[in-house]
Amino acid sequence: MLVIGLTGSIGMGKSTAVAMLRRLGLPVHDADAAVHRLMAKGGAAVAAVEAAFPGVVVEGAVDRARLASKVLGDPAALSRLEAILHPLARASARAFLAQQARLQRPLAVLDIPLLFETGGEKICDAVIVVSAPAATQRARVMARPGMTEERFQAILAQQMPDAEKRRRADFVVQSGLNKAHALQQLRSIVTVMKGRAAAAPPPLHKLFGRYS
Repeated sequence: MLVIGLTGSIGMGKSTAVAMLRRLGLPVHDADAAVHRLMAKGGAAVAAVEAAFPGVVVEGAVDRARLASKVLGDPAALSRLEAILHPLARASARAFLAQQARLQRPLAVLDIPLLFETGGEKICDAVIVVSAPAATQRARVMARPGMTEERFQAILAQQMPDAEKRRRADFVVQSGLNKAHALQQLRSIVTVMKGRAAAAPPPLHKLFGRYS
């Protein structure tokens, strides 16, 4: 099984790309969804987040708006939060990959917004970066409910520049034209990666050891 990392800055169309990859039959682990589960009521991160940021838990779950107000623009606070969430999110991703390996899937996708920033590309066989022109990105993001220029800039400051992500990528999907064009690009990438997986499948003992 080959692992594809999927990433892209805010507003670049990554969520649409995830839906398309699932439509093409690929299993996808959504890091954001995993973090939501970790901070939901009963989630494994709730107690630690509350201890680090008192007052952010409401009715047993982390209130994301309250948490954001404490970490956006504060690198030290953000680092404390990441130290709590990233190990748990990585464990969720490893469990997902192990499950897909047992199912003998040829490909599996890790959808990680901060893939390069957290070193997640190290366990990927290839990385797809979803990109769009800066004007398109801004228009998409600023149309979101509650978004402000200050918040947009704070989010961008946490993310590697798009140009650097594209430079590091194995594949770049341009999402600025239309969905049909993006789907065509993804379909071509999946065909290439399935060919690679079929050409050189790893021994099962190595495959399971990698994700355990």
